[in-house]
Amino acid sequence: MYPPKLGTATVLAAALFLAASVLGQAAAPPVPAEDVTAVARGNTAFALDLYGRLRSREGNLFLSPYSISTALAMTRAGAGGETASQMDDVLHFTLMQDRLHSAFGALQNEVRGAAGESCEISVANALWGQRGYDFRKGFIKLVGENYGGGLRTVDFMRDGEGARKTINDWVESETREKIKDLIQPGVLTPLTRLVLTNAIYFKGDWASQFDKRNTREENFTLRGHGPVRSAVERIKTPMMHQTADFGYTETDAFQALEMPYAGDRLTMVVFLPKQEETLGGLERTLTAENLSAWLKMLRKQKVFVALPKFTMTVKFQLAETLKAMGMTDAFRLPPADFSGMIERAEKELFISHVIHKAFVDVHEEGTEAAAATGVVMELKSAPTRPLVFRADHPFVFIIRDTRTDSILFMGRVMDPRK
Repeated sequence: MYPPKLGTATVLAAALFLAASVLGQAAAPPVPAEDVTAVARGNTAFALDLYGRLRSREGNLFLSPYSISTALAMTRAGAGGETASQMDDVLHFTLMQDRLHSAFGALQNEVRGAAGESCEISVANALWGQRGYDFRKGFIKLVGENYGGGLRTVDFMRDGEGARKTINDWVESETREKIKDLIQPGVLTPLTRLVLTNAIYFKGDWASQFDKRNTREENFTLRGHGPVRSAVERIKTPMMHQTADFGYTETDAFQALEMPYAGDRLTMVVFLPKQEETLGGLERTLTAENLSAWLKMLRKQKVFVALPKFTMTVKFQLAETLKAMGMTDAFRLPPADFSGMIERAEKELFISHVIHKAFVDVHEEGTEAAAATGVVMELKSAPTRPLVFRADHPFVFIIRDTRTDSILFMGRVMDPRK
């Protein structure tokens, strides 16, 4: 685990990295709308399951569930037997293999389609394979056609540092330099055979921007989170203000605010506990079913909003988390079965690392963020006055595509200064 790092900005990006033993890339054919919906629904369920595992960490959180799901979906394309079944269960993949990957490709095209004049979003995939290794042509073709991730050869065996630099440079370029050094020294070894990478980048202006003249230093209440809770502390932080029509709802436990980006397709939804000390309770109830119900409750109302500017960078090692969620076989050999990736009878590949790094910067004009995930595989071896939404204590937020109901990014702000 890595300590969170906060700051301020206006873009959103995510990159995904995976090492295994085969690569491929191309464009996805048209698929039934219900298949795309099934994939998006499964991704949301996985996103909230994963967040539920990560929320015990201290401090700020930020990740791109979409990036992680995409990287692991490419890996799933080469899995078989119990390994594949466990991945399907953990990732909430409900479609048959031939429909799953085409649906992912169609969803990727839908997400790309959210871009507009004041909203930039891009998604890229790439496979990095050991030069001369026997990758299965069908696997490469499947990933290429559905994820657009072409096979690029590197030499992990003789020039691991060169391969690491090449992959990191690609991730950095695809995330507009927001995600740097995704793969740290020592992660790749002479036994590494495949790295799958996904990068998603988003930069969007608010549909209703905050006036910088209304930003001022105000109190934000800090509170310990997790097993050890520190005493309450109040700090000063730049707080943005505006009054406008936003999606809004509230329950006895929290307020929810939806702020659209330009084009009104991508939005940020902020969930703010009504009591400063009840963030943990809100997080425990953040399930796919509850989230769907809460989003349906949002109604346009005039709201006075006070929201802190914040920036954070967070990095995770996800292998142990995914094992705890039930994806155990993929990380040990035997029994890992990725025989669909290579032209060999024996099972010799397993996942050694799943790495994710994400960045977000929220300010008056909009949002900027980046995220990267890596999987490394190796050989054996409405009132008269406006409502008030004052986010002056810890809160949870998501950035989503309203057309596909995909959660592209999500996180938690415990301290807006970091």
